[in-house]
Amino acid sequence: MAHVQVPLLEDRDAELDKSLKSLEAFLGLLGFCQYTWLRATLSWIAFILLAVGLPLLAIEFSRCSGCERYEIQDFELEILVFRALVAAVSLLCVSGTLRKYGVRRALFVDRCHGHLAQFREQYIQKIRVFYCLLASWFGVCFLLKMARELTRVLYIHQYSWWLAAITFFSCLLSWAYSTLVFLAGCGLFNLVGNLQVIHFENYGKVLERDLDVSVYIEEHMHLRHDLSKISHRFRVFLLLEFLIVTACQFVSLLRTTENHGIINLINGGDFALLSIVQLVGVVLCLTAAAKISHRAQSLGSVASRWHAMVTCNSNDALGSGYLGNSENPELSRPAGSLPVNYSESDLESSDLIPLSTNVVLSSSASSYHKRQAFVTYVQSNTGGFTIFGWMVDRMLINTIFFIELSLVFFVLGKTITITTR
Repeated sequence: MAHVQVPLLEDRDAELDKSLKSLEAFLGLLGFCQYTWLRATLSWIAFILLAVGLPLLAIEFSRCSGCERYEIQDFELEILVFRALVAAVSLLCVSGTLRKYGVRRALFVDRCHGHLAQFREQYIQKIRVFYCLLASWFGVCFLLKMARELTRVLYIHQYSWWLAAITFFSCLLSWAYSTLVFLAGCGLFNLVGNLQVIHFENYGKVLERDLDVSVYIEEHMHLRHDLSKISHRFRVFLLLEFLIVTACQFVSLLRTTENHGIINLINGGDFALLSIVQLVGVVLCLTAAAKISHRAQSLGSVASRWHAMVTCNSNDALGSGYLGNSENPELSRPAGSLPVNYSESDLESSDLIPLSTNVVLSSSASSYHKRQAFVTYVQSNTGGFTIFGWMVDRMLINTIFFIELSLVFFVLGKTITITTR
């Protein structure tokens, strides 16, 4: 059996290495892997040409002198500026992290110190989810962008078809590159969050083992340490992206509502598409950050539940001469133990971390006080993803939502007026 298991583990190691190398190659194709000065220079030259120079030429060649009702002055330039800014922040921050730590350390796939085997399948699955998530959202937005550019070419065509085709493909190429760079950066942070959630959900299984309390505390310290690293590496990225997206949405709403002409697919379609892409990226980041925070906060209730179960089971064992049977879970459960129903709702984040109900430890005053101290420690050191001290959880997301809603009403109050006779 050992001879059969060893090749299987080696195969899973090779598959994980292959997935990480494929991910690194994909990120390198977008210019994120700037490991040398030459690669960094080529990456930024490509960014300037594709994300800035090419769309500027396309805007210049696609100007229409007799199409005032289809165009709003400087809309295209503002869209280009904001699209390039969010892509530049993504490229700058993520490439800096990868250059300093590499793909493996940036994703924290080596944090388990010899216990990586139990996470291999989940790591590979999360990397596949990253590709599916990126492909689905990019595909939908790409179809919308193609529809907008085709409509523009058909309705305001005033030059030769070959020049129209060149402009059309130039716009698509530039937009695709900028959007992929932005969404890939947001998706990579989402991947880091999903991989970290695996470790938090495994913490309940760690508590199933009959180990010393100091081992549980050390494992919790590792989780907290990794959380602080993630917060430190990505806080600037999230803050800058959020501020730029907020400014873009503010300008978009201001320009479209104060305009007295007709807003249609040709002159306002890119603003709507840019808003969709940016909101998708922000939602990916905030979802991952909030998920990490709530998993970290749920460890307090998991530790409390474990402490209660172990204490009750130990007392029952001492009172009835029960020793426990690890081979039969039904026999090893005390008669008075309560079943635990695990909810799949994210509102019950503590229930997403499995914890066995048939854990029996020796009962003594010393072990009880150790467990109580451990529970107090976990409840006092919950942690979570922070941006310069601000915990990213549902409370902060609700605050952000109401701030954004206030900005929307402010702009609408300044630009939309209703006249009555």
